[in-house]
Amino acid sequence: MKKVLLLFVCFLLLAGTVSAQVKKGGTLYASAKSVALKSSTGFFAKTQGTLSYGEQVTVLQVNGKWVQVQSITGARASGWTASSNLTSKRITSVSSAGSASASEIALAGKGFSEEVENAYKAEGNLNYADVDKTEALSVSEDDLYSFLIEGHLFTGDK
Repeated sequence: MKKVLLLFVCFLLLAGTVSAQVKKGGTLYASAKSVALKSSTGFFAKTQGTLSYGEQVTVLQVNGKWVQVQSITGARASGWTASSNLTSKRITSVSSAGSASASEIALAGKGFSEEVENAYKAEGNLNYADVDKTEALSVSEDDLYSFLIEGHLFTGDK
């Protein structure tokens, strides 16, 4: 009985923490290299601005998995983004020799450190150069939308 009660209390605390992360008036931080801010909650809504990694925002509204935010730092942009692009953990960076490179930030986002990636490279015949090239490719939202429409792969609205 004690275990069940303890698990229930832990669940309530965890649920309270998760729901508290994205609430109106709260402060969050961009958790991706570049976060698009949209005019509405649609994936293909017009991009109004972008946030940089670690940029601080205030939550204006929450609509399911979408959050309307106003940038506090940077370009002072506002718009909608997926809640998965934001974190409640404050992101700090250090300028000078102690700061992380873009490559190190990308590796950390994948759960790797440079040492882990080097160990994988040493173990096998994997072509990481092609992976890096593929990750560097960029497709505009207009091109992606056209591809989905022409291929009859998308039935939503723009």
